[in-house]
Amino acid sequence: MLTILIDGIAYGMLLFVLASGLAVTLGLMNFINLAHGAFAMAGGYVTALLMNRWGVPFLATLPFAFLVPALAGAFAERTLYARLYRRSHLDQVLFSIGLVFMAVTATDYLFGSQQQLVQLPGWLQGRFDLFGIPVGRYRAFLIVVCSVLVIGLQLILNRTRFGSQLRAAVDDQRVARGLGIGVAGIFATTFAVGSGLAGLGGALGIEILGMEPTFPLKFMVYFLIVVTIGGTTGLIGPFIAALIIGVGDVAGKYYVPEVGAFLIYLLMIVILILRPQGLIARAR
Repeated sequence: MLTILIDGIAYGMLLFVLASGLAVTLGLMNFINLAHGAFAMAGGYVTALLMNRWGVPFLATLPFAFLVPALAGAFAERTLYARLYRRSHLDQVLFSIGLVFMAVTATDYLFGSQQQLVQLPGWLQGRFDLFGIPVGRYRAFLIVVCSVLVIGLQLILNRTRFGSQLRAAVDDQRVARGLGIGVAGIFATTFAVGSGLAGLGGALGIEILGMEPTFPLKFMVYFLIVVTIGGTTGLIGPFIAALIIGVGDVAGKYYVPEVGAFLIYLLMIVILILRPQGLIARAR
């Protein structure tokens, strides 16, 4: 039971890292970017290509898995997404869905439809005993890395000047510009960091989630569930939601495998009935 709990926590933290960029763009920037999973896929493919073609060690690929999607996100934000900030949510959904299918098709054409496999270093393979509980080494590694990212993101948003400027720009762009805040630069940086985090999550998730051209479509629903259940006012709600989903999904697949993902959708419906505004809502 405790092993399942630990595996579920590791899976939930990975989901949060993958969905945190969407939580920021949707919750703080009020922009629906359903192509978020494409940046996660980019990070996963960067790691797979660097390891399999050039023999780069796994840990050394992670900075590139963050930087490449971050740069792609910054470019896409300035050239494409910035034009849609004032458009309707329907326009944003249709546009980003189109980008998803373009990314899936391009990846399939360039790299084929087979799943990307990587060989983790020996010290991340196998299990170790923690107070008599067998714990996967890679799961423990994910929990540590994702915990550091969660704490860092929360501190940046709540304790730094950048976080204050971002919240001000979201609340009222005109007033923020009048105060000398570079709204365009703030949004571009936020979008780039969110895309980079998605790419890092994609690289970290290759071993657990797999990586193939259809990755953005397969996990789009999970990203949306995390943000929807958690609420769109910050990162604490999505973090709690990701842990609930991770533990629920792992436990459900272990105890009632014939049900599959139905348990997650049932859990989402129940939570939204009880808390339609999400787990954590903005105070009125």
